[in-house]
Amino acid sequence: MIGKMFGALALGALVAGAALAADAHKDRSILDRLYATTGVYHKSPTGTAPGFVSDPAWPAPLPHSWLLGQVGGLYVDKHDHIWVYNRPRTMTSDEAALETRGGSDGKNGLGFARPNGAAADCCNAAPSVLEFDTAGKLLRAWGGPADPGWLETHCKAADGCIWPNSEHGIYVDDHDNVWIAGNGAKPVNPDSAWTTHKEGGDGFVLKFDMDGNFKMRIGGTPTGPASNDTNGGINGTPLLYLPADMVVDSGKLYVADGYGNRRVLIVDAQTGKYIGHFGAYGSNPVDDAAAAAGGRWVVDRLKGVKKPAFFRNPVHCVKIADDGKIYVCDRGNDRIQVFDKNSPELGKPCSNPDGVAGKCGYVAEQAISGNTETMPAMPGTSVSLNFSSDKAQSCLYVGDNSNMTIYILNRANLQELGRLGRNGRNAGQFHWLHQVSLDSHGNIYTAEVDTGKRIQKFVRYGATGCTGTGFATVGGVVEK
Repeated sequence: MIGKMFGALALGALVAGAALAADAHKDRSILDRLYATTGVYHKSPTGTAPGFVSDPAWPAPLPHSWLLGQVGGLYVDKHDHIWVYNRPRTMTSDEAALETRGGSDGKNGLGFARPNGAAADCCNAAPSVLEFDTAGKLLRAWGGPADPGWLETHCKAADGCIWPNSEHGIYVDDHDNVWIAGNGAKPVNPDSAWTTHKEGGDGFVLKFDMDGNFKMRIGGTPTGPASNDTNGGINGTPLLYLPADMVVDSGKLYVADGYGNRRVLIVDAQTGKYIGHFGAYGSNPVDDAAAAAGGRWVVDRLKGVKKPAFFRNPVHCVKIADDGKIYVCDRGNDRIQVFDKNSPELGKPCSNPDGVAGKCGYVAEQAISGNTETMPAMPGTSVSLNFSSDKAQSCLYVGDNSNMTIYILNRANLQELGRLGRNGRNAGQFHWLHQVSLDSHGNIYTAEVDTGKRIQKFVRYGATGCTGTGFATVGGVVEK
């Protein structure tokens, strides 16, 4: 009798659970809220742009109790695989609660006290490099101090490999080479077992295959900026300083160099040898003293300077469209600048302090929320950018790390057609937006640093490209 009663209760619970699930499935308000709160807003009445909605279930949960640290790089390759480059050394003690590797004196690899073993049965630091498919499934993971034994077997100093102290920027070229960089001026914790070098700053770019086998290093470990260096690194390659981003085009590697230097560097993608470099408006970069004399962008602007003649740190991104236009995130000056890769003057000694279009390979610029001043918390607005997947790449998506949004621009006129994302911690919102990349279907993937420490996916619907006019001021007051 008791067994029958429990059986009836269990059956009733199953029926009730099924009914609740059915009700939830029918509750269109869930999707309505998702589209309303994570979609495009501040839309131009005279232009068209794609629509987006957050996929809050992307990516799938990571194995091995892994968590991500700050995400210094994110890029979608030609296979529509999403490569994520995170910073395990930014994990807090509670986030790396299960981690006990590297322990001596009762500490783990990050220097957190573990006198009694694991603090809690919850979480480990993930390897630095992770590859996902568009469904959010993890395909492979490797690299960095959080990958046990990997540095000793795959990144040997004798081979010229030095792992960055702060992971920043990842790119996968058409030959499936994985390029990574770093922006650590010094170790996060010199006494940590996970410190990877103490010689100087991260002044290099590394090249690996997709499985994490080391192929080449460009640069070295300088102690300060040298924005006009051409051969001070390993094997006569240029010496970088805290590079942020990179892209390969027609056998050339373009590097946004970076958090210390103030230039875009061009090298041979096979040898790493110097080809050219340029600063703002295509001019030669200014030296560190001259840039320091200029002060912060807001100081210059209040003096009446409308066109800063040099890049301010960080020079945070470089991307190249199919039509040959090069787009650079001059984050410290709240702007992007556009150049022509086919100009014979680009990368050569040149002077264009007045920003004349058509000179020194310079094409145009656009202020990105140009009146934003957030120092010392974070420098500038334009943190990352990328292009829509239509044949003309007619949309330019520009991430703003101060206002925590993505501006959708018509690439033909650089006018704002709408925005995606707001400041916050919920799905579709951003805390320290850091990277923006797209797959071949036009879906957007983003990454966050500081305490955001997450990646997100926004699914495209509607239009595939951008047309028409919009707001000439990018980052102006939102119209209700």
